[in-house]
Amino acid sequence: MSFRPQPAHVGGSHLDPVREHIATRVIGQKQLVDAMLICLLSDGHLLVEGLPGLAKTTAVKALAEAIEGNFHRIQFTPDLLPADLIGTDIYRPEKGEFEFRPGPLFHNILLADEVNRAPAKVQSALLEAMGEHQVTVGQVSYKLPQLFMVLATQNPIEHEGTYHLPEAQLDRFLMHVWVDYPSREEELAILQLDSRQQLAAPAPAATEFSQHQLFTAREEVARLYLDPKLNNYIVDLVQASRNPGAYNKDLKRWCRFGASPRATIALARCARARAWLEGEEFVTPHHIQAVAKDVLRHRILLTFEGEAEGVTTDDFVTRLLEYVAIP
Repeated sequence: MSFRPQPAHVGGSHLDPVREHIATRVIGQKQLVDAMLICLLSDGHLLVEGLPGLAKTTAVKALAEAIEGNFHRIQFTPDLLPADLIGTDIYRPEKGEFEFRPGPLFHNILLADEVNRAPAKVQSALLEAMGEHQVTVGQVSYKLPQLFMVLATQNPIEHEGTYHLPEAQLDRFLMHVWVDYPSREEELAILQLDSRQQLAAPAPAATEFSQHQLFTAREEVARLYLDPKLNNYIVDLVQASRNPGAYNKDLKRWCRFGASPRATIALARCARARAWLEGEEFVTPHHIQAVAKDVLRHRILLTFEGEAEGVTTDDFVTRLLEYVAIP
């Protein structure tokens, strides 16, 4: 396969200060850090799932500290209302009219902590913001900032007071990352980091990655060369998730619904961002495969039979990558 890279200034190292700042707050979790940066470069939203105490919230806050813009954390609870996210109209008697007071959604980076604890009405408000970059109050729509990113967390083992996120909302997340326990060496380093932080307050980010730099980086990512044959490979992967029986009878038994066209777009965007972060001038099949699980795991619905056999969406995607031919 011959690649014809388009000349472009490749600057994945520009985000090294952001990585370094996150490393002062979080030990390990490279997959999570990579996913946050990929979503940032791809103008997408990220769902982070993992057990309690694995630095999900800390990592998101560290990213926000290193990026120019305002940050807001909101704890999702069962009694949360849409107005708590969007804002509300306040009556001003001196003016004799209503005035809109923006809510947390009007920040550049929003941490939706334990997002699956809020009811359907709140999720629908978040859905519009994530999908349309706007919110609606009454009959008036308000645009959100140009830099708007939702980083949502959820714990998989807490069921009391939680709600299953609708598939339509899950599809709005560019990536879904699973955060696992640290290794023994990483956990020792976490102890040492905690001891240092007890003696002195954590230092702020040395320099902020400006929004101008970010939008320039996004343009570079969008211009990164993606060979037409790899476009076909991406489409083949997504099509295979919808018609797995053409590749293997077990895959057909396991899958109830495949990925949507948003997955096709997400695979291309994330592969470009991954290549840019690695300092490459064009996308290779490796970059597509590296982001495939994070892009597809929340967009595929398994059958009851597959779940009964202990099959996960990651298992399904792994098999897809084995069966779909690389151009």
